[in-house]
Amino acid sequence: MNKQAQAPIFETLLARAKRKVTSFHTPGHKNGKGLDKKLKEFTGKSAYYFDVTVFPEVDSLHDPVSSIKKAQSLMADAYGVKNSFFLVNGSTVGNQAMLLSACNPGDSVIVSRNAHKSILAGIILSGVWPIWLQPKVDQNLDILFEPQPEQIEAALNQFPEAKAVFITSPTYNGVTADLVKISEIVHRHGKFLLVDEAHGPHLKFHEDLPISAVEAGADLCVQSTHKVLSALSQGSVLHFNSEILDINRVKKVISMLQTTSPNYLILASIDLARRQAIQNGEKILERVIRIAEYARKKLNQTRHFFSFTRKEIQARSYDLDVTKLTINVTKSGLSGQEIDAILSKEYNIQVDAADLFNLIAILGTGTDKTDIDHLVKTLEEIDSKYRGTAKNWTLQIPSLSTEMVMMPREVFLSKKTKRVPLSKAAGHISAQTLTPYPPGIPVLIPGERITEEICNYLTNLSEKELRVSGQETDTLRTIKVVTV
Repeated sequence: MNKQAQAPIFETLLARAKRKVTSFHTPGHKNGKGLDKKLKEFTGKSAYYFDVTVFPEVDSLHDPVSSIKKAQSLMADAYGVKNSFFLVNGSTVGNQAMLLSACNPGDSVIVSRNAHKSILAGIILSGVWPIWLQPKVDQNLDILFEPQPEQIEAALNQFPEAKAVFITSPTYNGVTADLVKISEIVHRHGKFLLVDEAHGPHLKFHEDLPISAVEAGADLCVQSTHKVLSALSQGSVLHFNSEILDINRVKKVISMLQTTSPNYLILASIDLARRQAIQNGEKILERVIRIAEYARKKLNQTRHFFSFTRKEIQARSYDLDVTKLTINVTKSGLSGQEIDAILSKEYNIQVDAADLFNLIAILGTGTDKTDIDHLVKTLEEIDSKYRGTAKNWTLQIPSLSTEMVMMPREVFLSKKTKRVPLSKAAGHISAQTLTPYPPGIPVLIPGERITEEICNYLTNLSEKELRVSGQETDTLRTIKVVTV
């Protein structure tokens, strides 16, 4: 029997569920018997037999010796890495674990500003100095790009003390960096390469998709098995494939960050998602790629919508996971948020994200042609039915490679703060994170010097009545700063 046909966690839980074991352990619903009546009527109760606590039969996520150990080994074999660790708090905990595993307090890390907010949490937890790289703005496509290899090499030459380089690939838009070249540069400088590949758990399983970080040489790589593959939400994996990192430290960090009461249904779904991907992934992804390209072609025939192609992205020295559809709506005169609301309220379609410029539709193993036809026909109808007032929106960001005066951790833990008017904030040290959408990246980070350019940028947003995440007040008139 092919060992990849096994699903040890699922098989163990299924065998136990069939025995109808009387529960005197947590959780309190006791195999679904104590559930709210409405919930049980809708879902049935069979799945709740999988909701168990830690005991020898089902193994322990923190000290795996049987089914979880076997499942993680099968995952590592499937991706061609040394070790894989199941995560039940999404890629958030994986991003934090990568920084805590690779760095000591006081170390510095080169990281693009276009990173998930969990990276800042990891920076605060690990007590490291971030060296920010400025993302590249593409005003034709209205998206941001990760730094190119040459930018990373320049940063390593300028900051030789950096311990690691942290890359996000694919981005939310499905754009992937040249990880092979970046890996060569990072390792030539003797540094660790950490990759947030949350949106790329499927890349390994089809030749017409960009290369995965696990194949490109990342020391640590986190993937959200639930984003495109079939695991339940929160199901993610951290892959270890390093010659220089301490595997025992990685294990201790992951154990420190994860709950001692993991959801075994999530664990079983990660196990099954791996089995499905390695047994049928190529066939499934072939279908997903085909219908994604069909949707892209149809959308690019509309008057006011377009979805950029892999060829366009490759011309910019990047690559594209075509299973993600970034749908630009600027020619319609409506914002992405406005069209998102129309899709949701009038057509029962929910995209993954929307901003002023774009909608982002994520396809997965469960997406079929019927879903795509519904999306395409709906957008064609909206294209002919709705027309907004033309708006002079431009995707732009201020210079974000600013002076880091204090560690984000030091500021986070400090109570020595005050609020100052936005007009008088330049020169102060920020004590908060401010993230406008778009572009969805922080323009202020705790511990960095506030510049006049950033103040002007935030003032402009405030005048347009655009809310900035983290502003803490109804209007953005003041900024929290560090008191001396």
